[in-house]
Amino acid sequence: MNPTYDEIKKANSMRGNEIKKTPLIHSPTFSELTNSEIFLKAEFRQKTGSFKIRGAYYKIKSLSDDEKKHGVVAASAGNHAQGVALASALEKIPCTIVMPKNASPAKVAATKGYGAKVILEGINYDESSAKAKEIANETGATMIHAFDDPQIIAAQGVIGLEILEELPDVEEVYLPIGGGGLAAGVLIAIKEKNPDVKVVGVQSRSFPSMYESVKQGSITATGGARTIADGISVKIPGQLTFSVINQLVDEVVLVDDTEITKAMFLLMERMKFVVEPAGAASLAYLISKKPAQGKKVVAILAGGNVDMYLLGQIVDKGLAAMGRLLKLSVLLPDRPGAFKEIVDEITLANANIVEVVHDRLSSNVNAGSAAVTMNLETQGKEQADALIEALRKKDVQFTLLT
Repeated sequence: MNPTYDEIKKANSMRGNEIKKTPLIHSPTFSELTNSEIFLKAEFRQKTGSFKIRGAYYKIKSLSDDEKKHGVVAASAGNHAQGVALASALEKIPCTIVMPKNASPAKVAATKGYGAKVILEGINYDESSAKAKEIANETGATMIHAFDDPQIIAAQGVIGLEILEELPDVEEVYLPIGGGGLAAGVLIAIKEKNPDVKVVGVQSRSFPSMYESVKQGSITATGGARTIADGISVKIPGQLTFSVINQLVDEVVLVDDTEITKAMFLLMERMKFVVEPAGAASLAYLISKKPAQGKKVVAILAGGNVDMYLLGQIVDKGLAAMGRLLKLSVLLPDRPGAFKEIVDEITLANANIVEVVHDRLSSNVNAGSAAVTMNLETQGKEQADALIEALRKKDVQFTLLT
């Protein structure tokens, strides 16, 4: 059965009070950065922290009484897992979730917190999915696919209805693609109502499976490089999702981890939004490429379940990318006053020393020398460049680590 516009309307009518109509927020900051009029669809504010609860809730709500008795099983890196776990708890049915061994500890804990049995198997979604299918065959549980299911796709498509209802004159919509459930649903909803709206899917450059599939005109398995965007790390697109996306999408594009990191950092600093890497992919492309200048644009921020350790790295890397955090390794003669000369230059540049590590003993430090590693806070790239130039003029031996 193919997903349809009527099924999307049915999913919309059945969501009740459990599924939020998430806000569409205009952002002057990102509008200025992209030369577009940017609106952010805040799916990270959905229950369980992502859009995935929409599909899981509608699918499980639609099961027969007999199917519910046997319970459900699903595979997920985290967001679909939480959606299925919560929907199962609401329907009071057994639930087993298979997650990759490298899944975010926060997502694993949250999934267990909703009452699901969690099994860690495989190193990516595809391997976890194979295990989930085994469990479904052995137990008679219903497999709740993360994306390749007409009811899952239909419920995600309600997001498209919400966008058109709140912003009927939208010109372009950008959204992340992993397996393609979100993209397929939104495409059906938007293209049915207004085929002139441009819809662009954004994938991680490390997992460009839908990008390559659309390019080749047939499902293509690819990807596997390490990426922070685990939520869209899918090697093989779904059959249903590919057929819809290949027919309706205007373009599929790619972003890398550096671009995603910058978008996440700016969302935190400028909007006070905590958005996970996969959820920020659409905005990352808009910021880095500025493809829709002068257009009224919606970027779907698909989820906000980010690991706290990763979040700390995002802050540091975001500051470094903007020239506001410098990490220097300086080689000094081991004599009184040598370090003070460096500190004087930092003071003159009005930079702030955040952290210092002074090392005389490592094997790569010659006798009579000292290595000093410093983290410096600056006001931006211009100030950072001025400090670097001042150190070079002083013939200071240093290596720039960020």
